[in-house]
Amino acid sequence: MTLKSNTLASDKDCWQTPLWVFDALDIEFGFYLDAASSHQNALCAHHLTEQDDALNSEWVSHGAIWVNPPYSNIRPWIEKAAEQCAAQHRPVVMLVPEDMSVGWFSKALETVDEVRVVTDGRLNFINATTGKEQKGNSKGSMLLIWRPYIAPRRMFTTVPKHALMAMGSKVREAA
Repeated sequence: MTLKSNTLASDKDCWQTPLWVFDALDIEFGFYLDAASSHQNALCAHHLTEQDDALNSEWVSHGAIWVNPPYSNIRPWIEKAAEQCAAQHRPVVMLVPEDMSVGWFSKALETVDEVRVVTDGRLNFINATTGKEQKGNSKGSMLLIWRPYIAPRRMFTTVPKHALMAMGSKVREAA
C-alpha cells in the first residue's frame, strides 16, 4: 500500500525546521548562514534561497552553516556541504531523514565528522503553506556534521528528542 501525501507539490521541499531544534543546535554551533531556505522559512539573517542557487554558490559565512536541504534530492547537498566546510573553514550541520540505506548516506560517510541520530521520537516540521507544525513525519531524523581542520572521524552519536526540545525551549523562553 502506498501512502499519498497531502502536501502540495510546490511545498514538498519547503518544510521549515522546528525552531526549538534550530535553537538547541545554534547554542552549540553558532549559525551564521542558512544555506537552503526561502525568505519565509530562513532561520538565519544571512540565508540562501532557491533563486540564489546555493548548489552553485559559495556559502560565505562568518560562523557555522545550517542546512535543511530539499529531501527530494539530498546527494548534491552532501557534496556541497563537504566542499564548503573545507572552503569556508566553518562547521556545516545538515538535518536529513534518518535513512542509512540510501546512496547519499554512503557519500556523506566519506567526508562527515559526525552522524548524530535523534532518538525517542520524530520531528514535526513546519508546513510551508500553513506555518503550523505538521505531525506524521514518516521517518526519524539525523544530523550530519562536518567540521573543518580535522580528518573525518565518522562518529555515530545520539541525542534524545526531548533533550533538544528542552534546550531549544529554554532559548525561546529567554528571548
